[in-house]
Amino acid sequence: MPTIDILLPGYAIDTDQGYPAFCGVFLVRGTDTAGHPRNILVDAAHVGRRPHLWDALAARGLTAADIDTVVLTHAHWDHVQNIDLFPHATLLIHPDERRYAHTPHASDWATPAWTGLLLEQLPVREVVDGQDIIPGVTVVGLPGHSPGSIGVLVDTEAGRAAITGDALHFAYVAQTRRNPLVFWDADQAALSIERVVGLADVIYPGHDRPFRLTSGNDIDYLEPFALTLTGLRPDTGGLAFADGASRPLWVMPGIGDQRTLYEKNTEEIARRITRVPRVVRPARG
Repeated sequence: MPTIDILLPGYAIDTDQGYPAFCGVFLVRGTDTAGHPRNILVDAAHVGRRPHLWDALAARGLTAADIDTVVLTHAHWDHVQNIDLFPHATLLIHPDERRYAHTPHASDWATPAWTGLLLEQLPVREVVDGQDIIPGVTVVGLPGHSPGSIGVLVDTEAGRAAITGDALHFAYVAQTRRNPLVFWDADQAALSIERVVGLADVIYPGHDRPFRLTSGNDIDYLEPFALTLTGLRPDTGGLAFADGASRPLWVMPGIGDQRTLYEKNTEEIARRITRVPRVVRPARG
C-alpha cells in the first residue's frame, strides 16, 4: 500500500512582521499500475527551506532527481518555490489554479505575478477531483482558499489519510470549520473543510502536525512538536508571545470581482501558458 513520509513538517507560526510560512512537505511512495515504484512529492515549500529539503531527501537515500511527480495543493509562494529542484518530475496542478496563477488578483499577496512563469518550468499535467495519481493515491478537489486548491487522499495501512494543503491549514480548523485565510471563496472553503474531514481518518494539514479527530471532536496529534529558534533568547528584549490558539478570519479585499476578471482573461491566460519558455536547472546531487 502507499505510504506517507513527512519530509518537512508544517508549523503554525506567524509574526507581527510577516509570515515564515513553513508548510508541510510530504513524500508519498507507492507503485503505478505497471508495478513500477513511484516517488511523489506533495508541495515543495519556499526557498528558505531548500537546504533542509535536500537533507530530508538524502536521509532517505534519495536525491531530487528521484522525484518523478510533484503535486501542488495550490500555487501560493510558500508551497511552490522549490519545484525547480525536480527536473525529472511532472507537475500536477488543478487547471483553475494553473490559469489563475498567470493573472492573479492585485490584492493576492500569496500569488506573486511571477507564479505562473514558475509553474511552467516543469511539464504540467492538469488534474481534477477523483483522478488517480497511482493506485491508492487520489486527487480530491478542495477549492475556496484558492480557486484550484486540491488535496491528496492516500489509502494507507493505518486508514485513509488526506494531505490537505491550505484547504485546512491547522488542526483547529477541523473543529471551527472555517478557513482563516481565503483568497477565493469563503463558502467554498468551508465546504471543502467539511468534505475532507468526512473523508479522512488522518489529516496532514498544510501548516500543522498530522492528527485525528476523536469522537468528542478533540484533536489527537500523531507527531510531537519540535522546533528550535535561533538568533533569539527567551529574555531577548522586545520578544513577546501572543495567544496562538486560533487566527482571525481574513478574506482578501476585492474577492467578489475575481470570477469576472478570471473569465475575461481566459484567452490571454492560454496564450501566456503556451509561450512560456522552460528553463530547468539540473538537479543537485
